[in-house]
Amino acid sequence: MDRRMFAASVFAAAVGLAGAAATITPASAQMMTKEQMMQVQQANMARAKAGHLVACYGINAVAKNDCAAGAHSCAGQATSARDPKSFVLLPTGDCEKIAGGALKAA
Repeated sequence: MDRRMFAASVFAAAVGLAGAAATITPASAQMMTKEQMMQVQQANMARAKAGHLVACYGINAVAKNDCAAGAHSCAGQATSARDPKSFVLLPTGDCEKIAGGALKAA
């Protein structure tokens, strides 16, 4: 195997491992008390107001959401990707540029 092929193989393996590691959520992140959930919600809303961010629904990854509309109560609790009721905070104007992004919960 030549050096370029070996380097490409190593790079592909590293990218694959990094992607797999990013999807693993620690158990502690999923086990929040009601008080902790309220604190996260308040922090997210304060961050949205201060940073001129908007809620963009339908573009989240599993357990990578900022909050939700009725589906669950807090950040990091989305059980499916692209959940139409879970949102991610984005700068104003970016949500409309993403396929599947919506400014209102479905």
